[in-house]
Amino acid sequence: MQMKKRVGMLLAVAAVFASARAADRESAMLQQAAGLHPEALHAALSSYDCLSEEGSVQRPILSVIDYGLPSTAKRLFVFDVATGRLLYRERVAHGRNSGDDVAESFSNDGGSFMSSLGAFVTESTYTGENGYSLRLRGTEPLVNDNAEARAIVMHGAWYVSDVSVKNFGRLGRSLGCPAIRPEIAHALIDRIKDGSVIYAWHPSLALAR
Repeated sequence: MQMKKRVGMLLAVAAVFASARAADRESAMLQQAAGLHPEALHAALSSYDCLSEEGSVQRPILSVIDYGLPSTAKRLFVFDVATGRLLYRERVAHGRNSGDDVAESFSNDGGSFMSSLGAFVTESTYTGENGYSLRLRGTEPLVNDNAEARAIVMHGAWYVSDVSVKNFGRLGRSLGCPAIRPEIAHALIDRIKDGSVIYAWHPSLALAR
């Protein structure tokens, strides 16, 4: 009985230290990412940790898309979770039926031309109609698990540019894919391919969960 009590105390202390380390990590990441909603990063890290425990994570990289921000903002944040360092901050387009400058509607359905929310695991790359592209596997049933069937991928797109913002007051929009500017697409995709996590967040998630 005494041994069980001691083991229980040690586990409790370890849990407290683990929680403190997680809070420190989250705080350090937020400090580098001005404008990112704290709720978005918290939800993304929670999903990352769960997927890591399941063995789905092969690279300690977490990309957070904050759809609570307009398309004109740099709302894609790519972190090295091992070091807590912000690697990239970029603009990212949403689906044409998700909204104008601000994304408001999301779907898991084929043909919806909307973005999907939740956690995705990155897979392999290929070169297709949109150039160098990254396959994504949705991990959340009824939320984004049709990503592969819908051909939701990350790719570069000409309409993710300062010119689009100047001419239209927003980025151009995709068919549901998280499109990024072509100049950075190859390097960014290579950094996050093959087993990292992308988490797409919107304030509506806080109400739904």
